[in-house]
Amino acid sequence: MTVADKNAVNKVVLAYSGGLDTSVILKWLQVEYDCEVVTFTADLGQGEELEPARRKAERAGVKDIYIEDLREEFVRDFVFPMFRANAVYEGLYLLGTSIARPLIAKRLIEIAGETGADAIAHGATGKGNDQVRFELNAYALNPDIRVIAPWREWDLNSREKLIDWAEKHQIEIPRDKRGEAPFSVDANLLHTSSEGKVLEDPAQSAPDYVYQRTVNPEDAPDEAEVIEIGFKRGDAVSINGEALSPAALLTRLNEYGRKHGIGRLDLVENRFVGMKSRGIYETPGGTILLEAHRGIEQITLDRGAAHLKDELMPRYAELIYNGFWFAPEREMLQAAIDKSQEHVTGTVTVKLYKGLACVIGRASAQTLYSEAHVTFEEDAVYDQKDAEGFIRLNALRLKLLARRNMNLK
Repeated sequence: MTVADKNAVNKVVLAYSGGLDTSVILKWLQVEYDCEVVTFTADLGQGEELEPARRKAERAGVKDIYIEDLREEFVRDFVFPMFRANAVYEGLYLLGTSIARPLIAKRLIEIAGETGADAIAHGATGKGNDQVRFELNAYALNPDIRVIAPWREWDLNSREKLIDWAEKHQIEIPRDKRGEAPFSVDANLLHTSSEGKVLEDPAQSAPDYVYQRTVNPEDAPDEAEVIEIGFKRGDAVSINGEALSPAALLTRLNEYGRKHGIGRLDLVENRFVGMKSRGIYETPGGTILLEAHRGIEQITLDRGAAHLKDELMPRYAELIYNGFWFAPEREMLQAAIDKSQEHVTGTVTVKLYKGLACVIGRASAQTLYSEAHVTFEEDAVYDQKDAEGFIRLNALRLKLLARRNMNLK
């Protein structure tokens, strides 16, 4: 931004974790923009104590400090709608980081409105996807908002420079931040993502210490565990008959997944900004949930609806990955997906064992499965002679093609 642009910024809402990067950004905004900073810290189930962030913000002179527990909203309004679509990016990634960004952007915009701020700021780097996700989602909600991305403006482009600047401005630096971080971590209730440093060579196996949410599948219990997950209109609502809120249900599934080493993924993916990156993802509860949801759909979705959903899913997943949660095309796809879930109600039995979640049973009062039609025994509902005409009609065009090709030889 130009000097004039900086002078026009009076108050900024910063997505703030209290870590080294956002602590430096907070002070940098105060110094470079001479503006008031409002901090927003979201509890999305990352498993960290958030009160230290409040104390750090207070010591930095912040008056308006927002620390909010958004776990229920996160799972209910973002994770569950995504899982109704069975969304995976590039066939494998369950979009744990991607789906958290629109909620953070939404609250940044709302808080900016509540506090009269004229800008928001984030700590995403200029190389990654998160800068795109934060900003596209923010502009979709407020086209006039200013967005400040310090990593695209400052020259603090190394850990050493960042720490030197922090020391110069008397910013508290945790002892473990003075050394070179072995990898970068992003976490929420759905997953943990680890990238960078020791993980940058995709030819090298990830060290065991990278995995934080799951036991090594080889060390998981030698005895399988069976659970029953209840669904209503496409959303999971119970485990073993116990009704649970969305966040509580995902938390419980995470516990099962951790115990049995479920949900590990080593992936080289294509970032929206153009480069490939290697990430280690752990999505224990989400992996179980995806298997169970596909299990209940197997008996409650019509073939045409199920196959169309599978065709739409890659496009839907890509929209979330690229930051278009609030775009009309994502909302259009969501309407179609939600329509398909009207009868996706019932229970699924899942076996958990050494890194695997396998569906072993499904039941629904709204099932389309008819044992009377598929039995190998004698039945009174299906005339096998009907298949002859069905095959003859479907073969007609193939026969015509074959005759033409034979005549051309």
